[in-house]
Amino acid sequence: MDFLKSGLKTVLGAPEPGQQPSAAETVERLVDRVNNSTLLEDRRDACRALKAMSRKYRVEVGAQGMDTLKQVLELDRADNETINYALDTLNNIMSPSQFEEEEDNPHIPMNIGEQFTEMFIKDHHNIQLVLELLDEYDFRVRLSVVQLLTSLLTNRPKDIQEIILVKPMGVSKMMDLLGDTREVIRNETLLLLIKLTKGNANIQKIVAFENAFDRLFEIVSSEGYSDGGIIVEDCLLLMLNLLKNNSSNIYFFKEGSYIQKMLPMFHTPDEAEDAGWSPQKVSNVHCMLQIARTLVSPSNSVQIISCCQKIMKNVGLLDSLCNILMASGVPADILTETINTVGEVVRGDVTNQDFLGNVMAPSNPPRPAIVVLLMSMVNEKQPFSLRCAVLYCFQCYLYHNEMSQAGLVQTLLPSSTDVSSLTSGQLLCGGLFSSDVLSNWFSAVALMHALTENTVQKEQLLRVLLATNIGSSPVSLLHQCTLLLQQTTKLQSKVALLMLLCQWMSQCPPAVSAFLKVPGGVGYLVNQTCSNEHDENEYLLQGLSAFLLAICIHFNDDSAENYTKDSLKQLLLKRIGMETFTAKLSEVTKHELYNKAAKHPQLRVKTPPEILIDYEFCRLFKGLEGVLIQSLIDKKENGPNELNHERSSPESGTLDQYKSLIRQQDARLQELHSQVEELLQQNQSLQGALNDSLASNSHLKDENTLLKAQVSAAKSLPSNPVQAPSQDDTKLIEYEERIKQLTAEVTRLDIELKISQDSQKLAAEELETLRKDQDDLLVLFADQDMKLNEYKMRLLSLNQVLDEGPMEPPQNLT
Repeated sequence: MDFLKSGLKTVLGAPEPGQQPSAAETVERLVDRVNNSTLLEDRRDACRALKAMSRKYRVEVGAQGMDTLKQVLELDRADNETINYALDTLNNIMSPSQFEEEEDNPHIPMNIGEQFTEMFIKDHHNIQLVLELLDEYDFRVRLSVVQLLTSLLTNRPKDIQEIILVKPMGVSKMMDLLGDTREVIRNETLLLLIKLTKGNANIQKIVAFENAFDRLFEIVSSEGYSDGGIIVEDCLLLMLNLLKNNSSNIYFFKEGSYIQKMLPMFHTPDEAEDAGWSPQKVSNVHCMLQIARTLVSPSNSVQIISCCQKIMKNVGLLDSLCNILMASGVPADILTETINTVGEVVRGDVTNQDFLGNVMAPSNPPRPAIVVLLMSMVNEKQPFSLRCAVLYCFQCYLYHNEMSQAGLVQTLLPSSTDVSSLTSGQLLCGGLFSSDVLSNWFSAVALMHALTENTVQKEQLLRVLLATNIGSSPVSLLHQCTLLLQQTTKLQSKVALLMLLCQWMSQCPPAVSAFLKVPGGVGYLVNQTCSNEHDENEYLLQGLSAFLLAICIHFNDDSAENYTKDSLKQLLLKRIGMETFTAKLSEVTKHELYNKAAKHPQLRVKTPPEILIDYEFCRLFKGLEGVLIQSLIDKKENGPNELNHERSSPESGTLDQYKSLIRQQDARLQELHSQVEELLQQNQSLQGALNDSLASNSHLKDENTLLKAQVSAAKSLPSNPVQAPSQDDTKLIEYEERIKQLTAEVTRLDIELKISQDSQKLAAEELETLRKDQDDLLVLFADQDMKLNEYKMRLLSLNQVLDEGPMEPPQNLT
């Protein structure tokens, strides 16, 4: 401190006796010295003093000295030491964190660094000055520039990204720093690029095309892959930024054979089991697992997912992940993320799903890995996140795979083979009737996924019989689930069983018939739907009960004599009412956890109470809700309560004609509605294919431009008179051919899209015409109805006896 004071005295001169200058006055004199001094040494000393004061007197230095420091960056480029002091001072002024020296000053705002950053970037030329200093090889200058840019990005990321994006060679200069042999600068550059690439797709593409993946994998390799230090984690975080929500970079990563380079990260030697995992290794592997998941995320296009899944299987990445899955000594959070990753690598790919189904755990006796995972899922002592991950992996294993679904149901059916071995079906049945609420929910949802879009297995599952007590006759699984639904008082168990029954009985009349024969099943649903509880979760239960009741009506084949389709509809209309019923159904989609579950196939929950609704059930509900309501409304309008006495009147023939015509119009309207929906789906699929083709075309054009630049650079170099065509030339020709093919494909899809839109427009016009005709018919029908009532009143006034029943008010058929 004495040295600092003596330095200030040297620069400022000794103060008069008895007077101590304030911080603002000192800063003012230093700034004046920088501005007006003709000697470089004086300006350098003044900059050094400003740097020393900037940590404690940030406001004073920033307010008075920022313009002067910017001037130093522009005019004193020849003196690296002065430039370094100026950069460090600016970095202190705009630092996003608070210094220890400032803790005693409560008047300094917490966001003071952000305020100074906003002032600094008002003139975009200031950023250009800083970027130009990246060309300086001096260690201190280059390091200070990187740290200053990092602070600026921390404070105002979006603004700085937009400025750098339009600066020529701005991103390229930063990328060149990754090749700096001085590790400190390279490591600080990694932190800078992580902040620079976050959330900006354009910068991510530029960084990727600057050979970022090659450079990052070189650093990861030199640092020792997963056993490396925090630098490996920084490299992987940067890769994650480049790939997340960026289909162009994922395509580039896939085509560049970078998936193969991920393999050494997942190599786990046997001796590592005894040595344990260091915290840094846990972080490194976790980041690499997230990268793998980004490549096969369900939010990507189907084409990209499928290609990445096949590559991961072919290069042995899926095998390595399964080895981690079955290894001992793996930390719980790594095991959880590995299970999630394996699930997404096999999701929807039959080959990968079969591979996972054949993986055996190294236990005694050996068991399938799927069985071992399900044992963890139904074990309440296992971590909650691990159990959720197993459920997601199992759902992915069953996704769009009828063989896997059939294999699960088969383990529940009577068999002549050895029954001593534990099967996945037995585990799920045990969990379904367990005392643990989460086991109930997980098992019910897992069974539900075995029935998704698979009517055959829904009927097969009806054959499953359970022995409830010794000596008693066995009952069906559906019968036992229905009884458990009536008996349990736990919210999550009720919701899980209702979701399972809804999935089981939809599109499956035999399952509906079996449910209707269970004593008390229909009564429970009616009472639950009529309940007047006013809790959010009770609303959900009422809505799910109403949904299941509507399924029982819509998919009823009248094989249950006591509960035919018509009798159930009458029961619903009398006990509940149509308005109340639709209101109860609408409560399901209003529930917070329903909307959360509908966003992503994986459960995104942190605590057990958040588990309630499953993604596949949301899809089922969304698809059937409108169909079920329309079915009930149609029956209400055309039901047995029609006015039979109208047939004896003189106008009954005309009315019957009108009714018949209206029914025909309704049928035609429904047909047109379905045509419009089909055309909309076809339109969406064509639009998606068009977007994929455009993305591929754009990507290939980018690569084509890059290759042309490389070819031009190669041609400008001296070369032998006769050369064989280079690999770049061959690639260029291939890419040009591919671009022509994609252009033709885009043109074809455009034509198909236009045809689809025209058809949709014609269908909509015809629909509108029919609606107008129907309105006219309804007006005529109402007139005829009024005349009929008038004639009846006249007959009654003349004391004429009418044979038909009491006159009822006309029903509103609209």
